Amino acid sequence: MHIPDGVLEPKTIAVLGSVSAGTLALAAKKVREELEEEKVPLLGVTAAFIFAAQMLNFPVVAGTSGHLIGGVLASLLLGPWAGFLVISAVLILQAFLFQDGGVLALSANIFNMGLIGSLGAYYVYQLLKQLFKKFPVAIFLTSWLTVVVSSLACAAELYLSGLAGLTPLLVSMGSIHALIGIGEGLITSAIIGFLKSTRPDLLSRGVLVNGK
Repeated sequence: MHIPDGVLEPKTIAVLGSVSAGTLALAAKKVREELEEEKVPLLGVTAAFIFAAQMLNFPVVAGTSGHLIGGVLASLLLGPWAGFLVISAVLILQAFLFQDGGVLALSANIFNMGLIGSLGAYYVYQLLKQLFKKFPVAIFLTSWLTVVVSSLACAAELYLSGLAGLTPLLVSMGSIHALIGIGEGLITSAIIGFLKSTRPDLLSRGVLVNGK
């Protein structure tokens, strides 16, 4: 759901820029304080995987694109703050190196896919794992839900910038990303489930259900 330049109005960019920049600063501080040293190599591996996954995209509406996000995967492997930084770094590299998403629109893309799709996703998972004790179900639902919510946030930003009516934007973005969310949920559940069985030490604290 990358937003290109020339789509959002300056006020929207300014507000989202303040939120995204403030969250990035806080995330950098949290990661310096909390990230376990043995997880540092995993940062690069996770970023590379998500970078490649996000490059497979297709046009949706108003110049935006649809694709996997990888935010839940990043936060469950690395923790919420490091996961947010990884998604943000991927988006920054894509914008500057491949013009995938606008440079001025970075604040919106980071807000949608980083703050909602990764940082927020971690805490959504904490709630859902209490409701759905089966490990894959909570991960699938978290992945699906955060992809859809991120796309609806994108639609709202386009509406506030006068691109189109709110209902058509919500329908077009939400319906496509509801399908994308299914794929994201299945892929994330499979990867985390495999690591749970083979390398549970790679998962972030607080990921497992009842410690299992």
